[in-house]
Amino acid sequence: MSHADVRELQTALHTASDIAFALEGTPSTGQLAEVSDALRRALATVRTLEAEHGGATGCREHPRGAVDPLYGDQEDPLPPTWGKCLLCNDRRRRAGTGRRTAR
Repeated sequence: MSHADVRELQTALHTASDIAFALEGTPSTGQLAEVSDALRRALATVRTLEAEHGGATGCREHPRGAVDPLYGDQEDPLPPTWGKCLLCNDRRRRAGTGRRTAR
């Protein structure tokens, strides 16, 4: 378990907590986005820590690679044919971006 990953998890959770407990009345979109970003960072870090402890990506090329933080996200799901592997999914994202900008 990486000490840096544990510190990142703690920092992200503290940030989300600090913002959430400072909210008064109706929170602004910006405040909610800050909480969401901090929680996504925390989730990504937890998934990285899980991967370090035997979490497999199911990828032939990167079986012990990082798990994509969007894997299993109901609000921002990955395309149906994509797997857990962050490295492969990042490559797919970059390839898709290149095709869109080439048009």
